[in-house]
Amino acid sequence: MSVVPYKNQKEGKKQQVANMFNNISKNYDLLNHVLSLGIDIIWRKKAIKMLQEDKPKLILDIATGTGDFAIEALALKPEKIIGVDISEGMLNEGRKKMKQKKLDHLIELQMGDSEKLLFEENKFDAVIVSFGVRNFENLEKGLADMYRVLKPGGKTVILEFSTPKKFPMKQAYSFYFKYILPQIGKIVSKDNSAYTYLPESVKAFPDGDNFINILERVGFKKTQCKTLTFGISSIYVGIK
Repeated sequence: MSVVPYKNQKEGKKQQVANMFNNISKNYDLLNHVLSLGIDIIWRKKAIKMLQEDKPKLILDIATGTGDFAIEALALKPEKIIGVDISEGMLNEGRKKMKQKKLDHLIELQMGDSEKLLFEENKFDAVIVSFGVRNFENLEKGLADMYRVLKPGGKTVILEFSTPKKFPMKQAYSFYFKYILPQIGKIVSKDNSAYTYLPESVKAFPDGDNFINILERVGFKKTQCKTLTFGISSIYVGIK
């Protein structure tokens, strides 16, 4: 059974994840940076650098949230970035941000399901995801649809939490995720489940070689995994 935010609800994972992000959308950016001690900003920069030599013109940012990864991808000087997300609350916050930063002509945010992308085949030069694939209801289906909309020769770059394997980071990470993060998240976001779901979803996620195997199963070639900050997160790359 897949990990869900609200265990007492009958809705599927996809709807529960949408509800959760709607609930925490107004505090999401602040919480993200505080809970990661700002390291998430560095991780995003490193992930985007993996596309530097590709010079993608049209980029799809899946599970875009409030658009932070899309904004970071502007360093690549693309002609257009389309961000999709299943949470209208997150998208609303993102659209406000784009208008404030005068980026709405470059970054378009729209409602979208990662497993049923409303785009034709072979459309995008690059497909990127930041801390979103572990929230897919059907991971393999979502990755297969990313592959479908990517142009031949196009690249996907996925940034996702992973679980450190070595002492003492493994133990410190486990303690922080299990006891500290949920308490801070609960106080700031007022959602008791959202930051309990986070460590549970990370623990259940098939990281490292297991995720690479899934990427290859749906068709990606020249796959690689680069671990960051003692294995707290990882960048995955695959080419169509």
